[in-house]
Amino acid sequence: MSEQQQLGIGTRLQHTQYGPGVIVGIRYASYLISFIHTGVKEIAKDDDALEEIIPEDVHAELETTSDVEKSLLQILRKWNGIGETVHMADKFRGGTMLLQPADTNLKPKDIPIDTFFHKIVMLRDRLRVLEQHINSHKILTDDDKVNLQQYITRVYGSLTTFNVLFRDKEDYFVGESTKD
Repeated sequence: MSEQQQLGIGTRLQHTQYGPGVIVGIRYASYLISFIHTGVKEIAKDDDALEEIIPEDVHAELETTSDVEKSLLQILRKWNGIGETVHMADKFRGGTMLLQPADTNLKPKDIPIDTFFHKIVMLRDRLRVLEQHINSHKILTDDDKVNLQQYITRVYGSLTTFNVLFRDKEDYFVGESTKD
């Protein structure tokens, strides 16, 4: 982006060295960018290693610290799927899963259910973020969005087996429902 284009807070960028990031602050000649893997870095506005992914509204004035904090929280929720706390059913807390191979010469694998549950919740949250990205995509047609949404719904349906791990029914995976 060598043409010194003015971008707004919330603009998603890709940097060849630091990877994906989001503008969280604007200075006269630089952006404060929160990169997913390396944290906040100050990058010159004319840095050729930056590529705009998704633009946001541009504000001519510099943002205040509280505006930056609000933007950062929104960005973290959007990119990381940060959401409400999801509780595992008490009967599984501290338990393990035993994966027993059919071949008795092979050693079984114990996996803590808490670890497995955490990965299931992360998967669910990332699917939700994917849904948000699809629904807010500016180029996809409505038909494309519906088709992609149907795939996600089928994935949710495939994951309903794991609902037994959730304490609260509102956290369950829900797939396609059959309506007569």
